[in-house]
Amino acid sequence: MIAPADPGLSPTEVQQRIARGDVNVVETPTSRTFRSILAENVFTFFNGILTVCFIAVLLLGDLRDGFFFGVVVFNALIGIVQELRAKRALDRLAVLASPETAVRRGGVLLVIQPGEVVLDDLVIVRPGDQITADADVIVTTALFVDESLLTGESDPIAKKPGDRLMSGSLVTSGTAEARVVAVGANSYASKLTAEIKRHSLVHSELRAATNRILVYLSWILVPLIVVIVFGRIATYGGFHALADPNDQSWRHALVDAVASVVGIIPEGLVLLTSLAFGVAAIRLTRQKVLVQELAAVEVLARVDVLCLDKTGTLTTGAIGFHGLQQLPGRDDDLGPCRSALAALSTDDAGNATSRALANQFELGSAEVQARLAFSSLRAFSAVQLASAGTDTVTWLLGAPERLLVGHPEALAEAHTIAASGRRTLVLARSAEAPERYVDEPELVGHAMPACFVILEETIRPEAAETLAYFAAEGVRVIILSGDNPHTVGSIARQLNLGDEAVDASTLVDDESLTLALAAGGVFGRVAPEQKQRIVKLLQQQGRSVAMTGDGVNDAMAIKDADLGIAMGNATPATRAVSRLVLLDSRFDRLPEVLMLGRRVIANVERVSNLFLSKTVYGIVLALFTAIFAWEFPFLPRQLTLVSTLAIGVPSFFLALAPNRRRYRAGVLPRVLKFSLPTGLIGATACLVAYAPLRGTLPQVEARSLATMALFIVSLWIVSVLARPLSRPRVVLVLSVTLAFALAYLLPFTRAFFVLDVSIGPWFFYALAVGVAGASGIEVYYRFAKRCGLVVDRE
Repeated sequence: MIAPADPGLSPTEVQQRIARGDVNVVETPTSRTFRSILAENVFTFFNGILTVCFIAVLLLGDLRDGFFFGVVVFNALIGIVQELRAKRALDRLAVLASPETAVRRGGVLLVIQPGEVVLDDLVIVRPGDQITADADVIVTTALFVDESLLTGESDPIAKKPGDRLMSGSLVTSGTAEARVVAVGANSYASKLTAEIKRHSLVHSELRAATNRILVYLSWILVPLIVVIVFGRIATYGGFHALADPNDQSWRHALVDAVASVVGIIPEGLVLLTSLAFGVAAIRLTRQKVLVQELAAVEVLARVDVLCLDKTGTLTTGAIGFHGLQQLPGRDDDLGPCRSALAALSTDDAGNATSRALANQFELGSAEVQARLAFSSLRAFSAVQLASAGTDTVTWLLGAPERLLVGHPEALAEAHTIAASGRRTLVLARSAEAPERYVDEPELVGHAMPACFVILEETIRPEAAETLAYFAAEGVRVIILSGDNPHTVGSIARQLNLGDEAVDASTLVDDESLTLALAAGGVFGRVAPEQKQRIVKLLQQQGRSVAMTGDGVNDAMAIKDADLGIAMGNATPATRAVSRLVLLDSRFDRLPEVLMLGRRVIANVERVSNLFLSKTVYGIVLALFTAIFAWEFPFLPRQLTLVSTLAIGVPSFFLALAPNRRRYRAGVLPRVLKFSLPTGLIGATACLVAYAPLRGTLPQVEARSLATMALFIVSLWIVSVLARPLSRPRVVLVLSVTLAFALAYLLPFTRAFFVLDVSIGPWFFYALAVGVAGASGIEVYYRFAKRCGLVVDRE
């Protein structure tokens, strides 16, 4: 350890800094509280309207007319539970995980918690420590720091006096004394964390389309409700009837108004969308994919650019043995070299290099006499071997720059190999005992080079196939790595992603980044801020971007991307801000996510047509009956019956059905082109059926027959949207038809839904009108499909 020269802060100076607030404590809560989450999901415009309707039914009507309120409750619960999960993940976020920090205060070495570090503290840095506050190095002994969590650079960085130690980095070897220059919110890691923890929702086209529909409805719903209420009052005798306490017509007016409003609001649309996302999320969990925001399932289906970090995503992060290579102009027997490497790989205190060589060679009859562990200061390790009939030999394994001193031709060849992206070491032999190199490391210059030992990063076995899949799907892949461009380029070539990597450190502005992105897709030495800028530049070009990674250096780009994907071994910060986490770090899980995303988009579009068709005919019926002072053709419970059997139940199954249709932009326009005409057809059929019945038959029977006509039209909308009609879907259509018929036949359901019909001319009239409406739906569907207004559902 370095001899203490600076006593550090005195107790008085520490207390002064604590009083000023210069302490390494950060309080950065997420922007969303439990109260805000609850309010956003409960106190919505439509929930408010439906709640008022439910209370009115509860106080003045029949509770059986209030079944529609169950959808409000379930929809709110799904949203609250999902967002609370995201909040907990963000609240647990921490870049710094160090349990303790060593400081010298008043000449005494103290071990304290990271939150107790103050500005100007003298930090004692030791191997294995995590830097908890930004500090400038004062003195050092062969200090090497791993900044991969922050910058993406996989190789340890040597630090000398005056260099900055960034909070969040890890000490791999060596010691140092450093002066703290930034604490708390001002430290590098805390700034990253604060930026990462800002709440944001993934952009979902389905959610955006649904929200736009709800906004449009909210604009027209308030004036529409006013028209409906006044129309209902006029229908049932005007305001003088409401003033008469003995006149109960106001109750009928209230029930009619509630039925009109309930018929307009697509209360199950958001619920079915969340359900489709939720079921996909559960299925992905079984595939070791954690969905941290439901809408993320959809986003991958429309991603057209996939940005990848190299280490931990395309590669395992481990080093693998590539091979041995003769020195230039040499043709030596490599047998002794293999024995030496076998001995070096069995060192219990070995590093990543010795692990990469493990099980690659056999020691044979040689015996290990002595060892010298690897040191970053010496840049080599050593082992002494004795073999029968031969002299004892010391073998050195280390950096070419140390072991090839005096061999310029061999050193040039080592640099050529390194330029291909592979890590190059040199194995050399010497007659000196290993312990001599401790005090006399310059003796390494007398060692005789024997061969090159070539290592390379291990590519994930599934990477090539997964990348080929995305290429076939039209998704552009871009590698953004903080590693050496030669290394990144080597990996890219093996995966057929490009020949050379661009050194991103030479790209100083957005213009140069844009030109480089247009020319290629492999980048090395990419700073965290550059990753974020690249994502934004791609988005400005209209691209939908997914970003994968595992380090904090990836976190900000992952957060800003349309879809952030973290590997399972990622830092807590990166996992917390990602939308998907590949728990087993298997890149080949992504095609399954894409397929499920396509299913969600296509199926939610399908069920949206059902709900909006109902909204359209609900608006038309409400306006027409209010303006012309008709009583509403249905009770709320009758409308609930039709909505449940012809919309709710079918949409549940259709939302979860298999669907491999590729993503196509423009969900909302397509939905409107289908639902507006079909809704008008449904409303027309209902009014045509009800018009002659309302003055001819008792109101109960007239409403019962109108309900039947509406169901027939709604059922045909389902049959059109369910195509191609496979056997399960035919069974679905027949099942809901049977359930509707039983509602008329069973005494309990007939009484509950107030259904009363008799077989006669008016029954067949209502049936014929319903069939005519269904025929109109069929004709429009075929016309729209021929004109391209409606696309195939699968």
